[in-house]
Amino acid sequence: MKKHILVIAQYFYPEQFRINDICTEWVKRGYKVTVITGIPNYPQGKYYDGYGLFKKRKETYNGIEIIRIPLIPRGNNSIMLALNYLSFVVSGFFWKMFTRIKADYVFIFEVSPMTQALPGVWYAKRRKIPCFLYVQDLWPENVEIITGITNKHIIGAIGKMVDYIYARCTKIFTTSNSFVNSIEKRNVPGEIIEYWPQYAEDFYRPLEKKSINEIPNDGAFNIIFAGNIGNAQGLEILPKVAVLIKDKKINRKIRFNIVGDGRYKSTLIEMVESNNLDAMFNFIPKQPANMIPKFMAACDSAFLCLTDDPLFAMTIPAKLQSYMACGMPIIASAEGETNQIITESAAGLCSPSGDEQKLSEIIIELSLKSKKELIQLGINAKNYYDKNFNKEKLLNRMDIHFRDFRKIGG
Repeated sequence: MKKHILVIAQYFYPEQFRINDICTEWVKRGYKVTVITGIPNYPQGKYYDGYGLFKKRKETYNGIEIIRIPLIPRGNNSIMLALNYLSFVVSGFFWKMFTRIKADYVFIFEVSPMTQALPGVWYAKRRKIPCFLYVQDLWPENVEIITGITNKHIIGAIGKMVDYIYARCTKIFTTSNSFVNSIEKRNVPGEIIEYWPQYAEDFYRPLEKKSINEIPNDGAFNIIFAGNIGNAQGLEILPKVAVLIKDKKINRKIRFNIVGDGRYKSTLIEMVESNNLDAMFNFIPKQPANMIPKFMAACDSAFLCLTDDPLFAMTIPAKLQSYMACGMPIIASAEGETNQIITESAAGLCSPSGDEQKLSEIIIELSLKSKKELIQLGINAKNYYDKNFNKEKLLNRMDIHFRDFRKIGG
């Protein structure tokens, strides 16, 4: 009989998150997979076309059964975002009260908000089954940075919720080694925490260099950023960097190709326009994830950026694996583990977070490298990816955990 994994993920297909691929792989490996998720609205903040409170609440995707519980869309302000988080929990509470689903395991894919884990731990406790939590964002630290909330009573209450969730998990997986240490400091036993890095979907692979209509092929050094354009990404550094590069009047044109959507996009466009930097920026609408490698193949380097904060120094953004899997030379503005990986792999150049002067220097340095040197950086990136983020090895490790943990008695 197939083992049944119940996945709790506030964001799921057609929203573009790695859990989509993880669930697809589990189905291929013989598991039954049911996903409890919300009505898709990320990142634009409104329901996707064709979805709503009374439309497509149940769906099948790649053999995965999807159940969408009601939630308020994210909107474009902090009040709507808070209501979005809260509504998923309230809907999840009533769902777990009345559901007839009988799963063998719960797997919670936790990108912010951590609140989404509550329906999962409640269901696991009720059914007396193992509960696995995959931590992508640390709370309450993430709340303080993203929202600016510093009230000790609010942060304290969130901290208690986080401790409640951790205490009810059978196993906690993290996307970085630093997260392991941080969670241990919340009095969580080290033996139940494990670093399980993200991998990139199979369509992320090196493609032959080829121009596309969306990215001008005019001899410029094309840099691509692909993904959510939000506050955490720290992209406000790019217009500042572009001004510095422009002032240096180097021989080669540099262009930033920003592919994606998000709450910060309009602000970023305003910054570019107000500084007369239109010639150095190319904004491209959000693309299906499987199209991104083609955009990368039309560029010379890939860029990632993290806000200057101790929390983000502990973070390994998912796009790092995507870039490396595609064999892209990497330019980064980041600290901590991301910096360490780029340095270890010799896959590109990294500057400290928030340091626009240093970032402008490494961008110019990379733009002046020979084609042969850039190719070698890309090879280094792919080799490091294959050694450290191999999809089959990671999924095999998770299979062992599923086999080791049986129904919890009592």
